[in-house]
Amino acid sequence: MKYQHEILINLPREELIKKFDNPDNMKHWQRGFISFNHESGEPGKPGAKSKLKYKMGKREIEMTETIKKRNLPEEFHGTYEAKGVFNLQENYFKIIDDNTTKWVSVSEFKFTTFTMKIMGALMPGAFKKQSYKYMTDFKNFAEKGISVADA
Repeated sequence: MKYQHEILINLPREELIKKFDNPDNMKHWQRGFISFNHESGEPGKPGAKSKLKYKMGKREIEMTETIKKRNLPEEFHGTYEAKGVFNLQENYFKIIDDNTTKWVSVSEFKFTTFTMKIMGALMPGAFKKQSYKYMTDFKNFAEKGISVADA
């Protein structure tokens, strides 16, 4: 399953990237975020691997992030692997004007277990909705300082 979302953020690209590229900010725009731990490779560089933990409902989910491309401020690509799911995430940051940046997010999910294949087939909208929610939460954090950690 592959899809794309776009959102305009009322910040200069350089300022947006400073907020996006800081792991300490993840708790402010990714609901359920628990922790980010670097595991291997040079931090922030292609090939680097990190463990991310989230609480989703009553479950705790752990995933491995692998940086595939880091050409900031233009783009950042990574893969995210959890039990039953492989996600390739491509993020592009385009200057619209001095105070506006367009964030284009391309998501591709591959499901590796029977249960997740069924969920992906029956509920593709849930994945799309979650991706866009992260983007709108980032916009609110970046522009207005609104944190989902306070919710």
